Amino acid sequence: QVQLAESGGGLVQAGDSLRLSCEASGRSFSDVAMGWFRQAPGKEREFVAAMAGNGRQYYTDSVKGRFSVDRDNNKNAVYLQMMTLKPEDTAVYYCAPDIVWRTTGWANRSSWGQGTRVTVSS
Repeated sequence: QVQLAESGGGLVQAGDSLRLSCEASGRSFSDVAMGWFRQAPGKEREFVAAMAGNGRQYYTDSVKGRFSVDRDNNKNAVYLQMMTLKPEDTAVYYCAPDIVWRTTGWANRSSWGQGTRVTVSS
């Protein structure tokens, strides 16, 4: 059974930075894309960023240039460095340990964690 431990969220001001962490257990994810989704209040969960097993990175347009995804396969972990945060980045961020691209968009084939809340005040 896959378990995810997410951390790093918090309340920050616009322009600040945060680093989210997620460690997965239960199986290895070294050969698949790991990353993050987020869900803002009243909105659907959306893809944020992913890093493939070969290191290629993918980002949603709204975070390009501000967010950076990284991973440590030895720890089965994925990270999200968020810089120049904006109020519109406020959301619950979910680790997604097995991300794939489908015709309907990015999807997580594995379990979801409990999420970590990020609140950005203006």
